[in-house]
Amino acid sequence: MAKTIHDRLCGVAVPVGALRGKNSIGVGEYPDLVELGEFCVKAGLSLIQILPVNDTGYDSSPYSALTAFALHPLYIRVSDMSGAFGAEIEALKKRFDAAVRFPYGELVRAKMELFRKIFASGEKEIVKSAAKTGTPDTLGAWIGANPWVREYAVFRRLKEFNGEKSWKEWKEYRNITPEDIESLWNDPALRGEHIFWAWLQRNAEQQFSLASEKLKKMGIILEGDLPILINEDSVDLWAKGGYFDPSLSAGAPPDMYSPQGQNWGFPVYDWHALTQDGYTWWKQRLAQAEKFYQAYRIDHVLGFFRIWASSRENNSATLGRYIPYIPVNPKDFRDMGFGPERVRWMSEPHIPTAEIREALAGVPDAEAERAFRRALRRIGEEALWLFKPSVKGEKDIIAFKFHPAVQDYLLKVWSNRIFYEYKTGFYSPVWYFRDSRAYKSLSDEEKQKIETLLEKRRVDSEAIWENQGRRLLAMLSASSSMLPCAEDLGAVPSCVPRVLAGLNILGLRVLRWNRLWDQDGQPYVPLSDYPELSVATPAVHDSSTVREWWEREADRALFRSFTGRPDLGDTYTPETAKAILTALSSAASRFRIFQIQDLLHLEEAYYAEDCASERVNVPGTANDFNWTYRLPVPIAALCGDSNLTEAIREVAETRR
Repeated sequence: MAKTIHDRLCGVAVPVGALRGKNSIGVGEYPDLVELGEFCVKAGLSLIQILPVNDTGYDSSPYSALTAFALHPLYIRVSDMSGAFGAEIEALKKRFDAAVRFPYGELVRAKMELFRKIFASGEKEIVKSAAKTGTPDTLGAWIGANPWVREYAVFRRLKEFNGEKSWKEWKEYRNITPEDIESLWNDPALRGEHIFWAWLQRNAEQQFSLASEKLKKMGIILEGDLPILINEDSVDLWAKGGYFDPSLSAGAPPDMYSPQGQNWGFPVYDWHALTQDGYTWWKQRLAQAEKFYQAYRIDHVLGFFRIWASSRENNSATLGRYIPYIPVNPKDFRDMGFGPERVRWMSEPHIPTAEIREALAGVPDAEAERAFRRALRRIGEEALWLFKPSVKGEKDIIAFKFHPAVQDYLLKVWSNRIFYEYKTGFYSPVWYFRDSRAYKSLSDEEKQKIETLLEKRRVDSEAIWENQGRRLLAMLSASSSMLPCAEDLGAVPSCVPRVLAGLNILGLRVLRWNRLWDQDGQPYVPLSDYPELSVATPAVHDSSTVREWWEREADRALFRSFTGRPDLGDTYTPETAKAILTALSSAASRFRIFQIQDLLHLEEAYYAEDCASERVNVPGTANDFNWTYRLPVPIAALCGDSNLTEAIREVAETRR
């Protein structure tokens, strides 16, 4: 009997680019999902979860898309587009297939060059097909059914013309109108260029759709990934700017892994504008995704409730704030008995002269004096200094190009305050406010007044978060037959699990982090206590693999006790892998999903020499390593490994 999204399933998480198919060129391609499906059938897996496959241009991060709609051309199989160009295809295979991780930028450029040649060889017929808007199965009919492709094609042509610069740096067409886009699209001199991008997208959709249909026939459910946020340099921001607030940058608040928080650089949504438009843009995104997926992962679902946002003047997220949030206002300060000077003391960094001198003791006098002169102003005759009003954020401090020690010190003290006045008369608490000079100077009574006010703000704001999250997620759920699965990691308000459960949205439980953190010893949550409406996993694309976690990060003694397996050694082996994966597979969650690297560790032949080399991504780093993971062998070899497929099947068939 075929499995459905309502059944208890075991699946594999893998980036499309990681696949090594029979006909792929150095990187996984859409048709390779069919080969992966054949492997899943042999291994007893019923679900494939992939990372986003939207076009990201020359940025390897799948979460930094140029578009919410268009697919990435990188994953198109060239040989399925044309019977010719066999020599060129073989040359690319010879050039790229042996790479341990795929060279993203080189591959994108090489495949785009070949796409151009294929298009040029049949351009006349392709352009004719694009003109046949009323004829089924033509490029013109497909363009008519996918109006987003016009904006995308015009954007991509302009971006290429401008040397791939952000649209904010273009000399023309930075401020675009629908009429401008239509005029450019219909310009006869640019017709071929625009049709090229549309033709490429039709090929991508055809290949991906066909792969998705074949997986369905195998009984394999395909789960996509829908990032909540969109790159600032995207066709959506360029053409639909009214849906966003580009003055703010989305991210995450500080935590043990990111002490300065995370500033992703993505604009936040103007939910009022989206609501006024009936959420058309979101509904169109879901309709596009539903062409391929039966389930989808909502990346950073907390952002639908409230988003951590920083001003564009800052690089870090330490002075961020939640949106929406009920701000602290001048009346609140008056009610607590704080006058204007006390408010300034709490909301602006006050720096003692002696502290500055001590911090800059090893800095040349001229450099120290320049910092005083350029960035700071003295309070009367006091031995206290404030930042000048012209300093709006960390970027201004960096722009001074002070001595490194001066810069580091000023950046450190910039967030030393209780409240951040982000707009005149509107204040939000700073994440580390209890560590600030101002807070430590307050009396116990004054501290209690602030704590009481901020707790009331939290409670009142959480009611707003709950209403917003329920409204937006209900809209998503009602707009598609796909099953939503939420990535609800981070500082989770108590309303989030309540809303997700009420809407039958699966939450995420990552074994290593799903612990009773407020109890002595911080024990693991029993696997039998995992909610049915959840996805259980031992690792995610932003974490280490289970092997690396076990050997370098885990409290192995605690985990041995948790699983009742005192025999598990310190060195990760196939036996260790089977014990951990089998334990996770017994969770009460509806979906149990494993990264493909973790499944491959059931056979020692697939162990990399350095376990860290098997990661997909290391958050907070930007390099050629991230997002370029590849399987160690072709999918066909995995299919032929009966020991591996049998071991996975035993894990997948674990019962509670």
